[in-house]
Amino acid sequence: MSSHIVGVYVGNRVQSAQEMQNLLTQYGCNIKTRLGLHEVNNGSCAQSGLIILEVFGEGKAKLISALKDLNGVIVKEMVF
Repeated sequence: MSSHIVGVYVGNRVQSAQEMQNLLTQYGCNIKTRLGLHEVNNGSCAQSGLIILEVFGEGKAKLISALKDLNGVIVKEMVF
C-alpha cells in the first residue's frame, strides 16, 4: 500500500486561509493526516506556512488540483 503525501506552501496565510479551509473541509474525507506549520516569534505569526497532507481515495486528485489553482500556493507531491 502506498502513501500519497502533499506539501502545500501558503505564501500569505491571511489572504488564502478562507479558501484553503473551505477546500480542506470539502475534501476532508480524503485526508488521513493534516499537519500545519508556521513560524511563531514573540506573539506574532509568520505570513507564510506549510501544510502537510496524507491523502487517499477517489477525490485526492481533485483536491490536489484545486489546491494548485489557489493563488499564492505551491503544491508538491510525494508517493512512497
